[in-house]
Amino acid sequence: MSSRLTRSRTDRALGGVCGGLGAYLKIDPLLVRIFFVLLALGDGIGLAVYLLLWILVPPEGSTATGPDQTIRTGAGEIASKAEEIGQEVRQAVSGQPGRAGAAIGIGLIILGAVFFLRTLDLPWLRGLDGDIFWPLLLIAAGVALLVRRAKGSRDGS
Repeated sequence: MSSRLTRSRTDRALGGVCGGLGAYLKIDPLLVRIFFVLLALGDGIGLAVYLLLWILVPPEGSTATGPDQTIRTGAGEIASKAEEIGQEVRQAVSGQPGRAGAAIGIGLIILGAVFFLRTLDLPWLRGLDGDIFWPLLLIAAGVALLVRRAKGSRDGS
């Protein structure tokens, strides 16, 4: 594992949190992104944790002198990214093509599918309510991280 957790400047979709966590844990950042999306869809905690990490974890190559400066930098990045997304949403609403329109559409489809699946009374979908599914998912993710870490330490990396 890397010696210090930082947000990635190159592998980022929003703030580089998942890219940084992936590099730190030596796993594919896509797995970290999926984990955060599942947490966000479950109880909404994924979004809160992501934003908290965005604020508290310094960016890669940061010269911040202390936690106060790191927090100011992270909060400033969130504000500028929110403004950028807002502009893209305005463009999407006005009919101009952009990334935000596709992202909003995909997000709405996924959210609709989750709500639709919850209304079905299928035995194999009953765990989707969060009582069993999300805790098991967190346990599985934790076990997977520990196994990958143990495997990496045996390989000498």
